[in-house]
Amino acid sequence: MKHAFLDKYSDLGSIIHRVDPRVKVIFFFVLILVIVSTPPQELLKFSGYFLMLLILLLLSRIPLLYVFARSLVIIPFVLLTAIFIPFFKGGEVAGSYNFLTLNLTISYKGILIFQNILIKSWLSVLSLTILTSTTKFSSLLKALETLKVPRVIILIASFFYRYIFLLIDQIMKIKNARDSRSFKKNPVYQFKIIGYMIGELFIRTYERAERIYLAMVSRGFSGTIHTLESFKINRFDLYFLGSLITIIFFIRLWR
Repeated sequence: MKHAFLDKYSDLGSIIHRVDPRVKVIFFFVLILVIVSTPPQELLKFSGYFLMLLILLLLSRIPLLYVFARSLVIIPFVLLTAIFIPFFKGGEVAGSYNFLTLNLTISYKGILIFQNILIKSWLSVLSLTILTSTTKFSSLLKALETLKVPRVIILIASFFYRYIFLLIDQIMKIKNARDSRSFKKNPVYQFKIIGYMIGELFIRTYERAERIYLAMVSRGFSGTIHTLESFKINRFDLYFLGSLITIIFFIRLWR
């Protein structure tokens, strides 16, 4: 079975890859906070944030198409949640359209809010994509743990990453078994079989979770995941964090 691992390019030896994971987590967290707090009408500042991310991406030597393709996944969800804002937000009318018996008006304020949500969402996801693409997932979890992120969040993310691929394998096995039995094209029959597949997957997942839980309890698992990896912040990490945060706030405060 083939899977698209989150840390597909995390083994590259670029400058960004060698930065301490805790430093990268702090930097991207600050960057996302600054992006979210930027007023929506200041488009030039968003261009500055994007230019900074593009430079980091080029330094990381990760394929641009790979990162941009992953970051654009958020766009359909943003469109589903924010596409109607321009039609319902008050303010100066930008245009009016008739659809059947409906008279729809678009306001400039609504367009600005929609544009703001779209840009901020994409830049935030692009930041997280660069973070996860330049850091091993295990190192990222270890960094979050040392930064005092609640342990339950670390455990959920760890188990999700560890067993999601087994779940994908199980889904593919069920799908192959279905296809090998000449899956009919009747829509009603298709829905019936898909319902059986979902039920079978739920039962197998529940049983596997029970076996995993019993195995962990029998081995004395206490809620802490021990690793041999250790982090050490050097002078370059401090220069990296200090200079980039200075640039971020310079862009944010520049008029």
